[in-house]
Amino acid sequence: MSLWSLHTWKRDRRSLRRALPTLAVMGALLGTAAGVAAGAAGAVERDVLGSGGLTQVELSSFEGDDSVRPLTDSALRDAEKTPGVRQIVADYPATLYAEEEGTYDLTSHTLTPGDDLPVTRGALPAQLGRDHVVLPASSQGTDFAPLLGRTVAFGYTKATGARAGTTAVVKLTIVALYDPSWQADGPGVAYLSEDTAALLAAARAGQTVEDFRGQEGAQSAVVVVGHQEQVAGVVKSLQGDGFSASAVSDRVRNLPGLFGAADLAMRIGVLVLALGAVWLGVVRAADSARARIGQFAILRILGYGRGELRRILLGEAALSGGVAGILGAAVGTGVSVVLAGPLSEVLGLPITVADALPGPGWAAAVLLLPGVGLAAGTLLGSRDVLRRDPYLTARAHS
Repeated sequence: MSLWSLHTWKRDRRSLRRALPTLAVMGALLGTAAGVAAGAAGAVERDVLGSGGLTQVELSSFEGDDSVRPLTDSALRDAEKTPGVRQIVADYPATLYAEEEGTYDLTSHTLTPGDDLPVTRGALPAQLGRDHVVLPASSQGTDFAPLLGRTVAFGYTKATGARAGTTAVVKLTIVALYDPSWQADGPGVAYLSEDTAALLAAARAGQTVEDFRGQEGAQSAVVVVGHQEQVAGVVKSLQGDGFSASAVSDRVRNLPGLFGAADLAMRIGVLVLALGAVWLGVVRAADSARARIGQFAILRILGYGRGELRRILLGEAALSGGVAGILGAAVGTGVSVVLAGPLSEVLGLPITVADALPGPGWAAAVLLLPGVGLAAGTLLGSRDVLRRDPYLTARAHS
């Protein structure tokens, strides 16, 4: 870089410093997208895959789709015989509502191995008992903290006809409370043992538990595999047996919504930043060189060659791109850190400040692309102006 570059970059308002604001904004947008995607990915890896998701397969049942095998007891027993399968836990959604105190109406699900509840009070037993329930700390205006450890009467629906039903009561002990912001299965969910969940679902359908599990079956099920290397083979075997099976790791690594949008924005941002920097280099270098053509002509007459003049412009490009990269990285990182809290609520996963920092590769892209792209554009944009005869140019500007 020429020593003249620092002087002209600071003092001359026609230097390539004019490209700095635009490049800084583009760098900040890329840094923000990289931080958001890194935060979401880090939370998923730590709190979902790290809690056992790498060794889990999800089975789904689709009502009315004959091509998918229903998750009945016999079907699940067949699935358990698949080599590599250690355990299958079926989910039977139903509803629990207030019987004595409060006005809550909670959806109930089986507590499966894939549910890594952020428990705030109490403790989850190694295996949830038939008379146990795990509730959110609060839901629908009801604070469940005073009820922790107590046996509470809950109401549930028991069908007595095609469109008729009555209220039945089940007494369950509240063994733990979890953070209500964790909503993997929706807001206000009560988690039960598989047997209790099946009891409620069968009652709502007006069937015995045996008939319901043997005919209707579960809505979904989590298959625990012995080792993550066996997951692909288990998925293939289950799909070959007619099940709708997918690895949990595949599902969470391709989260839709904000995570997917941020990841796409990040990749597009790299291309936009690189091409934008080159385009700005071409346009700004040509404009800057034309605006200062008289100065450059005098330097040529004093013995400076085109190479030296080109180094002056490249130095200005490097300074502009470098400052823009630093500003973009700083602002983008700051914004992604600020968004860590709202993103945690959207995904239902805790995202730390460290999670929200862009990875080294993306940080390097934000820092380096503005300077590299602007320099490349400068080489292209300044060629015609620097080729002009310095004596004719000086005479024309005298």
